[in-house]
Amino acid sequence: MNEEDKKMFLEEFKKADGSKRLDMWDYALQQQVLWDNILTEMQNIAKQQGVDKKLDELVEKEMKKIEENR
Repeated sequence: MNEEDKKMFLEEFKKADGSKRLDMWDYALQQQVLWDNILTEMQNIAKQQGVDKKLDELVEKEMKKIEENR
């Protein structure tokens, strides 16, 4: 989801009624779980391939960027 899609989703959420909001919330949570699972599998693969230390450094840098932008 790019930034424009994210903005549109949040605008739609603001305008939605209760049941639609719950559906949108559920969808977002499902996506979060999906991506959490993908990330876990990626980490497992990286560890198996011995590149986990480099990956951990990149993840840490990206997380710091995300936190700084909040």
